[in-house]
Amino acid sequence: MNIPFLDLQATYKELKPELDTAYQSVMDSGWYILGKQVTAFEEEFADYCGAAHCIGVGNGLDALTLTLLAYDIGPGDEVIVPANTFIATWLAVSHSGATPVPVEPSPITYNIAPELIEEAISQHTKAIIPVHLFGQPCDMTAINAIAKKHNLKVIEDAAQAHGALYKSKKAGSLGDAAAFSFYPGKNLGAFGDGGAITTNDSLLADKIKMIRNYGSKTKYQNEFLGFNSRLDELQAAFLRVKLRKLPEWNARRAEVATCYLELLRDKVDLVLPFSDTDRQSAWHLFVIQHEERQQLQSHLKKSGIETLIHYPTPPHCSVAYNKEKFSPLPITESLSNKILSLPIGPHISPQSVQAVVNCL
Repeated sequence: MNIPFLDLQATYKELKPELDTAYQSVMDSGWYILGKQVTAFEEEFADYCGAAHCIGVGNGLDALTLTLLAYDIGPGDEVIVPANTFIATWLAVSHSGATPVPVEPSPITYNIAPELIEEAISQHTKAIIPVHLFGQPCDMTAINAIAKKHNLKVIEDAAQAHGALYKSKKAGSLGDAAAFSFYPGKNLGAFGDGGAITTNDSLLADKIKMIRNYGSKTKYQNEFLGFNSRLDELQAAFLRVKLRKLPEWNARRAEVATCYLELLRDKVDLVLPFSDTDRQSAWHLFVIQHEERQQLQSHLKKSGIETLIHYPTPPHCSVAYNKEKFSPLPITESLSNKILSLPIGPHISPQSVQAVVNCL
């Protein structure tokens, strides 16, 4: 038995004719940077998310960083971030010149705990970045209420939440702006790096479009100290093809997750993912907890089942932030020692899911 964590080749094989046509179309066009494919994808993805604007950029980290910079958030400012997240969320804040202020997660949802946010707010706080971790939307009603009370921007980190729903609204339309990654392993993944920002703010969208392109709207007329961070024309063409398939692929992920939940619900030594009626996860990952995670992972590996840990080292424990002084974050640190991600994706078979369950 060999069950990979995620089969990326299968995504190409399923859509090979459409993807090959998209490739040929771009190559034949002779236009490879900020062309018709990027414009079309931006329009289609904005519509998919229920947002007015989408701006394609180089990757998910840039999507967060450029959004912060467009809001003029920088040195002397603070941004509330989840303690329990991939380090890119923190890096975006640091690269903007601002200071990340971590808040512990709910031990049930793994997402930032809204009830802990207010005590982390200071006179220097400018924004909150809620991360829809593993595809599970945050409690945006509570977070937006706090932000409104303190006049803060809400920037969704939706890198793992393409198509996730919160109270019938899609991730990407739940705050002031949202950042997406199109890393190949994402629910909507490119065949390389890519990212985007969605927003209903026309002024913000226009500013980010300039910042991503050397700070320029018109060539050689530079209004900002910009960057070169543009979604590739070829990747945009591929993403357009895959976006049409995303609802079906997300539905397949949900079927796998439902299978796991039903077959594992009586395993008292496992903590299963949270779900409720207000939120429809994109099921980017299916994350369990186990007190003896290392032994369990080794056991699954011996049976040919690949699992991953998201994430073994919290940002505040990383070497990158070892010069900073953070208060203890015991919930985050405990989770990092117990969580384990099981294989999930649109191309895992029911037989493979059953084999994982049997091995567990």
